[in-house]
Amino acid sequence: MGQKSGNTKKHENQPDWLQSYINNREKQRWLYKRTLIIVVISQLFGGAGLAAGITVGALLAQDMLGAESLAGLPIALFTLGSAGAALVVGRLSQRFGRRAGLASGFLAGGVGAIGVIISAVTVNIPLLFASLLIYGAGTATNLQARYAGTDLATSAQRATAVSIALVATTFGAVAGPNLVEVMGRFAESFGIPSLAGPFILAAAAFISAALVLLIFLRPDPFLVAKALATVEKDQNGSESASSSPAAINKRGIVVAATVMVLTQMVMVAVMTMTPVHMEHAGHSLSAVGMVIGIHIAAMYLPSLVTGVLVDKVGRTKMAVAAGVTLLAAGVTGGVAPPESMTMLVIALALLGLGWNFGLISGTALIIDATGPAARAKTQGSVDVLMALSGAAGGALSGMVVAASSFTILSLAGGLLSLLLIPVVIWSTQRKN
Repeated sequence: MGQKSGNTKKHENQPDWLQSYINNREKQRWLYKRTLIIVVISQLFGGAGLAAGITVGALLAQDMLGAESLAGLPIALFTLGSAGAALVVGRLSQRFGRRAGLASGFLAGGVGAIGVIISAVTVNIPLLFASLLIYGAGTATNLQARYAGTDLATSAQRATAVSIALVATTFGAVAGPNLVEVMGRFAESFGIPSLAGPFILAAAAFISAALVLLIFLRPDPFLVAKALATVEKDQNGSESASSSPAAINKRGIVVAATVMVLTQMVMVAVMTMTPVHMEHAGHSLSAVGMVIGIHIAAMYLPSLVTGVLVDKVGRTKMAVAAGVTLLAAGVTGGVAPPESMTMLVIALALLGLGWNFGLISGTALIIDATGPAARAKTQGSVDVLMALSGAAGGALSGMVVAASSFTILSLAGGLLSLLLIPVVIWSTQRKN
């Protein structure tokens, strides 16, 4: 990666500060470590921001709209918003660097959270819907941030860098739901509806994440990585076959996309209606926050171990494990008595763990299936599909529960996840 330390060859069209990194591997390693630290700090804030919508979004919509069948709409909206934001953040990052792309996404998420608060105070439904779409930018940016740590990583460091970013998200994401009741009381002291309280935390958290990136993510790791790639291409004379756009395993991409799309849809659908299901059973808002907090911890905290398992056990085996784990989550949630906190905690923890297995194994499959020249574009496209599948899961979940029950939703989600098994079997078959 880059030039040897001490090589002072001047490359055309490169500013002096960038030239200093091109010529010095030690500075590249230092920037890689510093970038990871900044990403971790931003993710601590970002995780707290995304938790608000997950925890009380459905309850706020049900309260404002007065219809349970539309309770899944908030998560559908901000998940749909995250799909559009994933494209915008990716393009901004490609052109101007990670700092500009990620900071813009988090700022948009903060603005969306403020809009949700205003809509709750004024009981303005159109503003609520528009704000939830914008709020989704924070969710998309939270996932996109995991790539920033890999820009200057070696091939042996990339999975670790992604895992560190995901684990960092855990702490804020777990703290957020457990502050629901506190933030509700804080909001009420200002005449704001209690269910809008967590969005005050979300606004502060997303804006803080943006400021961390704007102030400290300098030099921009992506700009340095692009310069290094240009220099390497110039030295080699042409792109290698492995880096050409043609170096794509289409079957691998289909499998990776299917794994991430299915796990996202099942996870979002069941998670969306859990707070409503718990409220009907008489659970307190703090109990809802605890269950969602444990769920989010299971989504992110196992990442370091999962990364090792994906490398050691294999991508496809861990994809199957995702399907089996989500099935276990669906069955547990489906048969659990509504008043049983223990069973609900187990079900939502398994739901988060199954998602974690699917996300990391699917991400690894995408990297395996693409060459560098097509990898970022392909990852962005799959992230959009993930977001859209989550939006569909969130929107349909309320309708399913209104027409039947939470039990049916949970069991259906578990059975749907089993589709991963034939997909994985197909991926291992030799082409004719």
